[in-house]
Amino acid sequence: MADTLAAGSLTFNPLYKEVKIRLTRGLAGGEWKPGDAIPSETRLAERFNVSIGTIRKAIDELVAERILLRQQGRGTFVATHTEDRTLFYFFHIVGKDGSRELPVTELLSFRKARASAVEEERLRLARGAPTFRIQNVLKLGGKPVVFDEITLPAELFPDLDELVFGGREGTIYGLYQARYAISVLRISERLSAAHPSARAASLLELAPDTCALVINRVAYTYDDTPVEYRLSWVNTERHEYLSDLWKNDGPK
Repeated sequence: MADTLAAGSLTFNPLYKEVKIRLTRGLAGGEWKPGDAIPSETRLAERFNVSIGTIRKAIDELVAERILLRQQGRGTFVATHTEDRTLFYFFHIVGKDGSRELPVTELLSFRKARASAVEEERLRLARGAPTFRIQNVLKLGGKPVVFDEITLPAELFPDLDELVFGGREGTIYGLYQARYAISVLRISERLSAAHPSARAASLLELAPDTCALVINRVAYTYDDTPVEYRLSWVNTERHEYLSDLWKNDGPK
């Protein structure tokens, strides 16, 4: 079997890391889809010709990275982008009292355009590659709190249009996963403060000369491939940014 490994195999990685790489390759290739149970540790140990301990260590890392989810008494499953998962892992804007809620999204615009220099760098695109540009306002408690400018590589989302994006059921990352088999596994965010444009300030109902929180986010799928660049402007009058995942890993 092509997947078979052995203690003496020629590899520059520890054996469990090589198993992890091959499991990830299977996930990226669609061998196990979101929500699917992966084979038991015993079956995987037989498949790769390694010990159950080696399999368990590889799976432990994938669980820690939230690529897989263990369910007590049921098995280990490929993570799906539920609303709870988005709220705890990817949406970091909370009330000043720490309260969390899923935002209500209003689509402002959807268009196709050539990538800018910044987008080329963030998304590792060829010069002038086609992208989709999306603008949203996110409301919390009925008030506009976040203005999002989202850029997607057009080649990864071939039939995406305003109707598909605006008519989705569930979250944006859920759409990526369900329709395009693109699972966002991690995000990288850079925070700063700046004066927003007049339009952004108006959309967020900010007073003149008020600074906003600026979040530069890149979302990655398997093999650290970037799939989304997002610039977010946040009204921090009643809300703030909170990243506390190590303390509270959210629902399992």
